[in-house]
Amino acid sequence: MAVLATRPNRRVTGLPELDRCAVMGVVNVTPDSFSDGGRYFEPQAAIEHGIELLAAGADYLDVGGESTRPGALRVPVEEELRRIIPVIKALAQDGAIISVDTMRAQVAREAVEAGARIVNDVSGGQADPEMIPFVASARVPYILMHWRGHSADMNSRAVYGDVVAEVRRELAEHVERAVGGGIAPDRIVLDPGLGFAKTAVHDWALVGHLDALHSLGRPLLIGPSRKRFLGRLLAGPDGEPRPAPDRDVATIALATLVAAHGAWAVRVHAAAEAIDAVRVAAAVGDPHYANRAGGH
Repeated sequence: MAVLATRPNRRVTGLPELDRCAVMGVVNVTPDSFSDGGRYFEPQAAIEHGIELLAAGADYLDVGGESTRPGALRVPVEEELRRIIPVIKALAQDGAIISVDTMRAQVAREAVEAGARIVNDVSGGQADPEMIPFVASARVPYILMHWRGHSADMNSRAVYGDVVAEVRRELAEHVERAVGGGIAPDRIVLDPGLGFAKTAVHDWALVGHLDALHSLGRPLLIGPSRKRFLGRLLAGPDGEPRPAPDRDVATIALATLVAAHGAWAVRVHAAAEAIDAVRVAAAVGDPHYANRAGGH
Protein backbone atom coordinates (compact mmCIF):
# COMPACT_ATOMS: atom_id res chain seq x y z
CA MET A 1 0.00 0.00 0.00
CA ALA A 2 1.55 3.26 -1.11
CA VAL A 3 2.42 5.90 1.47
CA LEU A 4 0.33 9.04 1.25
CA ALA A 5 2.16 12.08 0.01
CA THR A 6 -0.46 14.49 1.33
CA ARG A 7 -2.97 14.52 4.15
CA PRO A 8 -6.24 13.04 2.86
CA ASN A 9 -9.47 15.00 2.80
CA ARG A 10 -11.81 13.88 5.59
CA ARG A 11 -14.10 16.91 5.66
CA VAL A 12 -17.66 16.55 4.39
CA THR A 13 -19.94 19.57 4.60
CA GLY A 14 -23.01 18.72 6.64
CA LEU A 15 -21.34 16.08 8.81
CA PRO A 16 -19.23 16.24 11.98
CA GLU A 17 -15.48 16.42 11.41
CA LEU A 18 -13.76 13.64 13.35
CA ASP A 19 -10.07 13.29 14.22
CA ARG A 20 -10.10 9.68 13.00
CA CYS A 21 -11.65 7.53 10.33
CA ALA A 22 -15.42 7.24 10.86
CA VAL A 23 -17.29 3.97 11.26
CA MET A 24 -20.50 3.41 9.32
CA GLY A 25 -22.57 0.50 10.65
CA VAL A 26 -24.61 -1.55 8.20
CA VAL A 27 -28.34 -2.09 8.73
CA ASN A 28 -29.63 -4.42 5.99
CA VAL A 29 -33.43 -4.48 5.96
CA THR A 30 -33.52 -7.27 3.39
CA PRO A 31 -34.41 -10.98 3.43
CA ASP A 32 -31.45 -12.01 1.27
CA SER A 33 -28.37 -10.18 2.53
CA PHE A 34 -25.16 -12.06 1.79
CA SER A 35 -23.77 -11.13 5.20
CA ASP A 36 -26.54 -11.72 7.71
CA GLY A 37 -29.11 -13.86 5.91
CA GLY A 38 -32.06 -11.57 6.61
CA ARG A 39 -31.67 -11.44 10.40
CA TYR A 40 -32.83 -7.80 10.43
CA PHE A 41 -35.56 -7.95 7.79
CA GLU A 42 -38.36 -7.13 10.21
CA PRO A 43 -38.46 -3.40 11.11
CA GLN A 44 -38.21 -3.93 14.87
CA ALA A 45 -35.22 -6.24 14.47
CA ALA A 46 -33.53 -3.67 12.22
CA ILE A 47 -34.22 -0.85 14.67
CA GLU A 48 -32.82 -2.86 17.58
CA HIS A 49 -29.75 -3.74 15.53
CA GLY A 50 -29.21 -0.08 14.67
CA ILE A 51 -29.41 0.84 18.35
CA GLU A 52 -26.84 -1.88 19.11
CA LEU A 53 -24.49 -0.47 16.48
CA LEU A 54 -24.85 3.02 17.94
CA ALA A 55 -24.16 1.70 21.43
CA ALA A 56 -21.05 0.01 20.05
CA GLY A 57 -19.81 3.39 18.84
CA ALA A 58 -20.83 3.59 15.18
CA ASP A 59 -20.72 7.18 13.90
CA TYR A 60 -23.24 6.63 11.10
CA LEU A 61 -25.82 3.99 10.20
CA ASP A 62 -26.31 2.93 6.59
CA VAL A 63 -29.88 1.67 6.13
CA GLY A 64 -30.73 -0.19 2.95
CA GLY A 65 -33.76 -2.11 1.71
CA GLU A 66 -32.48 -3.54 -1.56
CA SER A 67 -29.80 -6.23 -1.74
CA THR A 68 -26.87 -5.48 -4.04
CA ARG A 69 -25.17 -8.87 -3.66
CA PRO A 70 -24.04 -10.42 -6.97
CA GLY A 71 -27.00 -11.82 -8.85
CA ALA A 72 -29.64 -10.01 -6.79
CA LEU A 73 -32.76 -8.80 -8.57
CA ARG A 74 -34.31 -5.42 -7.91
CA VAL A 75 -37.33 -4.97 -5.64
CA PRO A 76 -40.29 -2.67 -6.37
CA VAL A 77 -39.89 0.86 -5.08
CA GLU A 78 -42.93 0.42 -2.82
CA GLU A 79 -41.32 -2.56 -1.14
CA GLU A 80 -38.01 -0.77 -0.68
CA LEU A 81 -39.84 2.11 1.01
CA ARG A 82 -41.92 -0.24 3.17
CA ARG A 83 -38.76 -1.85 4.47
CA ILE A 84 -36.69 1.18 5.36
CA ILE A 85 -38.83 4.21 6.19
CA PRO A 86 -40.03 2.99 9.63
CA VAL A 87 -36.46 2.02 10.50
CA ILE A 88 -35.03 5.39 9.46
CA LYS A 89 -37.72 7.30 11.35
CA ALA A 90 -37.12 5.39 14.56
CA LEU A 91 -33.32 5.54 14.45
CA ALA A 92 -33.26 9.22 13.47
CA GLN A 93 -35.51 9.98 16.44
CA ASP A 94 -32.88 8.27 18.60
CA GLY A 95 -30.32 10.74 17.29
CA ALA A 96 -28.56 8.54 14.72
CA ILE A 97 -26.96 10.09 11.67
CA ILE A 98 -28.56 7.97 8.97
CA SER A 99 -27.29 7.21 5.50
CA VAL A 100 -29.89 5.76 3.13
CA ASP A 101 -28.45 3.12 0.82
CA THR A 102 -30.51 3.42 -2.35
CA MET A 103 -30.25 3.93 -6.10
CA ARG A 104 -33.69 5.53 -6.41
CA ALA A 105 -34.39 9.24 -6.12
CA GLN A 106 -37.91 8.65 -4.80
CA VAL A 107 -36.57 6.46 -2.01
CA ALA A 108 -33.81 8.95 -1.23
CA ARG A 109 -36.38 11.77 -1.07
CA GLU A 110 -38.71 9.96 1.32
CA ALA A 111 -35.77 8.75 3.41
CA VAL A 112 -34.45 12.30 3.82
CA GLU A 113 -37.95 13.44 4.78
CA ALA A 114 -37.96 10.63 7.38
CA GLY A 115 -34.69 11.83 8.88
CA ALA A 116 -31.82 10.47 6.76
CA ARG A 117 -28.92 12.93 6.39
CA ILE A 118 -26.74 11.17 3.80
CA VAL A 119 -27.55 9.53 0.46
CA ASN A 120 -25.40 6.49 -0.36
CA ASP A 121 -25.95 5.66 -4.03
CA VAL A 122 -24.01 2.60 -5.15
CA SER A 123 -24.78 3.48 -8.77
CA GLY A 124 -23.17 6.90 -8.49
CA GLY A 125 -26.19 8.54 -10.08
CA GLN A 126 -26.33 6.17 -13.06
CA ALA A 127 -29.35 4.07 -12.09
CA ASP A 128 -31.82 6.93 -11.75
CA PRO A 129 -31.46 10.19 -13.71
CA GLU A 130 -33.42 12.00 -11.00
CA MET A 131 -30.95 11.16 -8.22
CA ILE A 132 -28.38 13.88 -8.84
CA PRO A 133 -30.99 16.66 -9.20
CA PHE A 134 -32.62 15.50 -5.96
CA VAL A 135 -29.38 15.38 -3.98
CA ALA A 136 -28.42 18.80 -5.33
CA SER A 137 -31.73 20.27 -4.20
CA ALA A 138 -31.65 18.52 -0.82
CA ARG A 139 -28.09 19.73 -0.12
CA VAL A 140 -27.14 16.53 1.70
CA PRO A 141 -23.84 14.63 1.60
CA TYR A 142 -23.67 12.18 -1.30
CA ILE A 143 -21.68 8.95 -1.39
CA LEU A 144 -20.87 8.22 -5.01
CA MET A 145 -19.67 4.69 -5.70
CA HIS A 146 -17.87 3.22 -8.70
CA TRP A 147 -20.46 1.11 -10.53
CA ARG A 148 -20.74 -0.58 -13.89
CA GLY A 149 -24.21 -2.08 -13.73
CA HIS A 150 -26.84 -3.80 -11.66
CA SER A 151 -26.15 -6.85 -9.50
CA ALA A 152 -27.81 -9.28 -11.93
CA ASP A 153 -24.96 -8.98 -14.43
CA MET A 154 -22.23 -6.90 -12.80
CA ASN A 155 -19.73 -9.77 -12.66
CA SER A 156 -19.60 -9.85 -16.46
CA ARG A 157 -18.43 -6.22 -16.38
CA ALA A 158 -15.34 -6.91 -14.27
CA VAL A 159 -12.97 -6.38 -17.19
CA TYR A 160 -10.10 -3.92 -16.77
CA GLY A 161 -6.71 -3.25 -18.28
CA ASP A 162 -5.55 -1.23 -15.26
CA VAL A 163 -8.25 -1.36 -12.59
CA VAL A 164 -6.81 1.44 -10.46
CA ALA A 165 -6.46 3.86 -13.36
CA GLU A 166 -9.85 2.98 -14.82
CA VAL A 167 -11.75 3.21 -11.54
CA ARG A 168 -10.06 6.54 -10.83
CA ARG A 169 -10.96 7.88 -14.27
CA GLU A 170 -14.57 6.70 -14.08
CA LEU A 171 -15.02 8.15 -10.60
CA ALA A 172 -13.60 11.46 -11.80
CA GLU A 173 -16.11 11.48 -14.68
CA HIS A 174 -18.99 10.76 -12.30
CA VAL A 175 -17.88 13.52 -9.94
CA GLU A 176 -17.78 15.95 -12.85
CA ARG A 177 -21.32 14.93 -13.80
CA ALA A 178 -22.56 15.24 -10.22
CA VAL A 179 -21.01 18.68 -9.78
CA GLY A 180 -22.38 19.74 -13.16
CA GLY A 181 -25.79 18.64 -11.89
CA GLY A 182 -25.57 20.96 -8.92
CA ILE A 183 -24.09 18.85 -6.11
CA ALA A 184 -21.50 20.83 -4.16
CA PRO A 185 -18.05 19.17 -4.39
CA ASP A 186 -17.57 19.46 -0.63
CA ARG A 187 -20.60 17.20 -0.07
CA ILE A 188 -19.30 14.33 -2.23
CA VAL A 189 -17.68 11.18 -0.82
CA LEU A 190 -16.20 8.55 -3.14
CA ASP A 191 -16.39 4.77 -2.81
CA PRO A 192 -14.30 2.51 -5.09
CA GLY A 193 -17.02 -0.16 -4.92
CA LEU A 194 -15.15 -3.21 -3.69
CA GLY A 195 -16.84 -6.33 -5.04
CA PHE A 196 -19.00 -4.43 -7.53
CA ALA A 197 -17.99 -5.48 -11.04
CA LYS A 198 -14.61 -6.46 -9.64
CA THR A 199 -12.75 -9.69 -9.03
CA ALA A 200 -10.71 -10.36 -5.90
CA VAL A 201 -7.56 -9.29 -7.77
CA HIS A 202 -9.22 -5.98 -8.62
CA ASP A 203 -10.32 -5.42 -5.03
CA TRP A 204 -6.83 -6.01 -3.63
CA ALA A 205 -5.31 -3.68 -6.22
CA LEU A 206 -7.70 -0.89 -5.23
CA VAL A 207 -7.16 -1.14 -1.47
CA GLY A 208 -3.43 -1.26 -2.14
CA HIS A 209 -3.48 2.00 -4.13
CA LEU A 210 -5.71 4.34 -2.17
CA ASP A 211 -3.20 7.08 -2.96
CA ALA A 212 -4.46 7.15 -6.55
CA LEU A 213 -8.04 7.58 -5.34
CA HIS A 214 -7.09 10.20 -2.74
CA SER A 215 -5.65 12.25 -5.60
CA LEU A 216 -9.24 12.94 -6.68
CA GLY A 217 -9.44 15.24 -3.66
CA ARG A 218 -12.59 13.85 -2.08
CA PRO A 219 -13.03 11.77 1.11
CA LEU A 220 -13.09 8.01 0.62
CA LEU A 221 -15.55 5.49 2.04
CA ILE A 222 -14.21 1.93 1.94
CA GLY A 223 -16.61 -0.98 2.31
CA PRO A 224 -14.63 -4.21 2.76
CA SER A 225 -16.91 -5.83 5.30
CA ARG A 226 -17.33 -9.59 4.82
CA LYS A 227 -16.75 -9.24 1.07
CA ARG A 228 -16.04 -12.17 -1.27
CA PHE A 229 -12.38 -11.30 -1.76
CA LEU A 230 -11.79 -11.79 1.96
CA GLY A 231 -13.64 -15.09 1.92
CA ARG A 232 -11.46 -16.33 -0.92
CA LEU A 233 -8.28 -15.22 0.81
CA LEU A 234 -9.33 -17.21 3.88
CA ALA A 235 -10.49 -20.31 2.01
CA GLY A 236 -10.05 -23.61 3.80
CA PRO A 237 -8.03 -26.63 2.63
CA ASP A 238 -10.97 -27.69 0.47
CA GLY A 239 -10.85 -24.38 -1.40
CA GLU A 240 -14.25 -23.26 -0.16
CA PRO A 241 -14.35 -19.53 0.73
CA ARG A 242 -14.83 -18.78 4.39
CA PRO A 243 -18.51 -17.97 5.12
CA ALA A 244 -19.42 -14.29 5.32
CA PRO A 245 -20.14 -14.18 9.08
CA ASP A 246 -16.65 -15.57 9.75
CA ARG A 247 -14.79 -12.81 7.89
CA ASP A 248 -14.97 -10.13 10.58
CA VAL A 249 -11.38 -10.46 11.82
CA ALA A 250 -10.08 -10.02 8.27
CA THR A 251 -12.47 -7.11 7.80
CA ILE A 252 -11.08 -5.39 10.88
CA ALA A 253 -7.51 -5.96 9.76
CA LEU A 254 -8.28 -4.29 6.45
CA ALA A 255 -10.27 -1.51 8.13
CA THR A 256 -7.19 -0.71 10.22
CA LEU A 257 -5.02 -0.49 7.11
CA VAL A 258 -7.34 1.73 5.08
CA ALA A 259 -7.98 3.96 8.10
CA ALA A 260 -4.22 4.37 8.52
CA HIS A 261 -4.03 5.31 4.84
CA GLY A 262 -6.56 8.09 5.04
CA ALA A 263 -10.03 6.63 4.54
CA TRP A 264 -12.80 8.98 5.66
CA ALA A 265 -14.96 6.07 6.79
CA VAL A 266 -15.21 2.31 6.76
CA ARG A 267 -18.56 0.60 6.23
CA VAL A 268 -18.77 -2.47 8.45
CA HIS A 269 -21.06 -4.96 10.14
CA ALA A 270 -19.00 -5.30 13.37
CA ALA A 271 -18.98 -1.74 14.71
CA ALA A 272 -17.33 -2.18 18.12
CA GLU A 273 -14.30 -3.91 16.64
CA ALA A 274 -14.05 -1.34 13.86
CA ILE A 275 -14.09 1.53 16.35
CA ASP A 276 -11.10 -0.05 18.10
CA ALA A 277 -9.37 -0.50 14.76
CA VAL A 278 -9.75 3.09 13.57
CA ARG A 279 -8.63 4.44 16.95
CA VAL A 280 -5.48 2.34 16.73
CA ALA A 281 -4.87 3.61 13.20
CA ALA A 282 -5.35 7.21 14.34
CA ALA A 283 -2.89 6.78 17.22
CA VAL A 284 -0.25 5.34 14.91
CA GLY A 285 -0.68 8.24 12.51
CA ASP A 286 -0.77 10.93 15.19
CA PRO A 287 1.17 10.38 18.45
CA HIS A 288 -0.97 13.07 20.13
CA TYR A 289 -4.27 11.34 19.25
CA ALA A 290 -4.05 8.83 22.10
CA ASN A 291 -3.79 11.59 24.70
CA ARG A 292 -6.67 13.54 23.18
CA ALA A 293 -8.74 10.36 23.12
CA GLY A 294 -8.05 9.64 26.77
CA GLY A 295 -5.02 7.40 26.53
CA HIS A 296 -1.88 7.62 28.66
